[in-house]
Amino acid sequence: MNTVKTLLGGVALTVLSGAAFAEDQDLLVFDYSGFEDPAFHAKYIEKHGDTPSFAFFGEEDEALQKLVSGFKADVSHVCAGSVKKWEESGIIEPWDTSKITDYAKLDSNLLGSDVAADSAYFIPTDFGSTAIAYNTEEVPAEDVASLQVFKDPKYAGRMTLPDNVDDAYALAYLATGTTDWTTATDEQFEAASNWLREVHPNLRTYWTDPAELSQLMATGEVLISWAWNETYPTLVDEGFPVGFQREAEEGSSLWLCGYVNLKDGPGSEDKAYDYLNGFLDVSNAEVLMDAGYGISNSEGLSSLGLEALEAGGLEPIDAPILAQLPMSVELREKQSEEFEKIKAGF
Repeated sequence: MNTVKTLLGGVALTVLSGAAFAEDQDLLVFDYSGFEDPAFHAKYIEKHGDTPSFAFFGEEDEALQKLVSGFKADVSHVCAGSVKKWEESGIIEPWDTSKITDYAKLDSNLLGSDVAADSAYFIPTDFGSTAIAYNTEEVPAEDVASLQVFKDPKYAGRMTLPDNVDDAYALAYLATGTTDWTTATDEQFEAASNWLREVHPNLRTYWTDPAELSQLMATGEVLISWAWNETYPTLVDEGFPVGFQREAEEGSSLWLCGYVNLKDGPGSEDKAYDYLNGFLDVSNAEVLMDAGYGISNSEGLSSLGLEALEAGGLEPIDAPILAQLPMSVELREKQSEEFEKIKAGF
């Protein structure tokens, strides 16, 4: 049982997740595998007696192509960096924020200025932090006081970054002094790209999923990583000497994901709002944190207490934060193209 589970308990949720429920044919959710867990949808089940139906995708470009090609669903999970591309594709429509029960409780730092109106294309629901995970027995804390540690030749071949363009550029922007990528200039993009290019020769690999990263650190192959917060309690639970530095001089980042309202969905629009409202309910904070996610409902997050937030790597910090908010399609495509070149050694 990991640290967060120990702190939060949640016996009722455990019982709920083990129960069998029918799938509601009036609501089809397009999502990442794992989010179909009934424990995430207790309020929906309470109201309708069953869970939504689910279809799954592996990554967001794949999901977008399937939807553009004619696949029909009612709502879809998507992370913020992809939202503009989905919006410009014409497959999503705004949510009516007056129908979102806890909209006023959503963390304003996660919303972004483009969703301050009465309708929004993207409602953030879950988030996490990305920061420096490091082996505390072999890496002194002062060495990870700055993101420039990724340039330190002392750790060459013992470091790793995510094989994820958004997380990699979040790091690079922070390391070069940019804390808001939604307004990044060409010069700031070039500075971030050049920084990643300088770091590339120092890396052991680019990790692709948290399980791989945990193994790389547990075996000692990697001493320092740019890591998602879920890696921290996982390694603590395994007795590994790990630190999670979110307060480096240049800061750390927050990634966020949420749900979009798909146009011409085959199911019930009212149930789409029931699904979203249930996911955002204060009572969902515990089960999301148990899985390694913060809830965007600020009241729900604060209800967990500081000890649980610290154990999950989501406590308040005194350092710059780059929120991985929706960015322009042009910028995201530039970053994706450049990241592939950098990984290939160019």
